[in-house]
Amino acid sequence: MQKQYIYPQNMKAAATLWLWSLRDFLIMVVLALFAAGAYATIKSFVPAVAAMLFAFLTIRNDNTTILDFIKYSARYFLLSQQEFKWGLPPGKEVQNVKK
Repeated sequence: MQKQYIYPQNMKAAATLWLWSLRDFLIMVVLALFAAGAYATIKSFVPAVAAMLFAFLTIRNDNTTILDFIKYSARYFLLSQQEFKWGLPPGKEVQNVKK
């Protein structure tokens, strides 16, 4: 007999908490604590803005995030070699067009 669990997709889905994965949520908590400490000592909102930006970029929708999309785009356009071949397919010739 195979066990059935109430957890989504029978224990095969990734753990999530509201709109974020647990890993992203833990990173947000650490960033928020760091931002609170930075504000208490140097009165700067920059770490808090960075924490909020990370929280916005890691909102999970349809199993992907904005941050994932940015990573995929950077990898495709900036980090991987693109190869473009110009020309006609084999067996095709340019037709002379008279005006």
